[in-house]
Amino acid sequence: MSTTDPAADRTALLESLRWKKFPVLDDGFVALVDCMGDDGSVVQAARVSYGEGTRKVSDDRQLIRYLLRHAHTTPFEMAELKFVVRVPMDCWRQWIRHRTASINEYSTRYSLAIDSMQSTHDDEWRSQAANNRQGSAGLLSRSAGHSLTQSEQELQSLARRVYEERLAAGIAREQARKDLPLSTYTEAYWKIDLHNLLHFLALRMDSHAQLEIRRYAETIGQQIVQPLFPLVWEAFVDYRLEAMRLTKLDRDVIQRLAAASGKHGLPASQADFLAAQDPSWIALERCRERDECHSKLVQLGLVRPAESN
Repeated sequence: MSTTDPAADRTALLESLRWKKFPVLDDGFVALVDCMGDDGSVVQAARVSYGEGTRKVSDDRQLIRYLLRHAHTTPFEMAELKFVVRVPMDCWRQWIRHRTASINEYSTRYSLAIDSMQSTHDDEWRSQAANNRQGSAGLLSRSAGHSLTQSEQELQSLARRVYEERLAAGIAREQARKDLPLSTYTEAYWKIDLHNLLHFLALRMDSHAQLEIRRYAETIGQQIVQPLFPLVWEAFVDYRLEAMRLTKLDRDVIQRLAAASGKHGLPASQADFLAAQDPSWIALERCRERDECHSKLVQLGLVRPAESN
């Protein structure tokens, strides 16, 4: 922005983003419809509670960071964003689990189903994770995925043809649609306040979220929220998105490792970690909490990766 008027800069930025379709997946998109508020709206709402004296000891950035760091969430509810999205129905099912938004979805009772289905390229098929029932692991080879992509195309073409044949025969739209696959795209307006949007993004930008909805969350966060709320976004990345939660049990393990570090030093070995683990984990052959703790300590450089021990 080249002007020196912050309000004019903000208006120009908002207009440049409004209705701009950011592509996601093969035929999906996210577009900002409207936005109420900015970083200043969060600060303004907070200072109603904290009083004008707060301005003397804390600038806007410091106050926003304090609010997010200490989970004072109400000021973030003072800003709202409205989007229009095109998303596959299976991904949309996860999306609307976040029940803190106002939603109006495209209706296939009144209108024809969108003639578009999410397709999977030969090199995009993922295998089932062995240790996570709801997650995926690595990619299949392109040659292995080729036949899967072919059968997907055949299935989607057949489903669309059957749907259109039913409509041509005079079948009601509400019944003709029933065999459309979950890969069919739908569209919806989605309005949400900034606090609940950040919660959505923290969950759906996480590496454990399904890849498809993660792509939508990344687009919303990086392409829309970040430029509109730069101070909030900076704090969100520091204290939520790239932060690490340590439980009491995690802290206890760290303390035991630190106490024993005089013998072997840090990073500790796998054997040292197991010796310092919480007593409630010892009898468990498989323990997700122990695995999560181990992963955190590896990231912190306190424990060596298992393959290095």
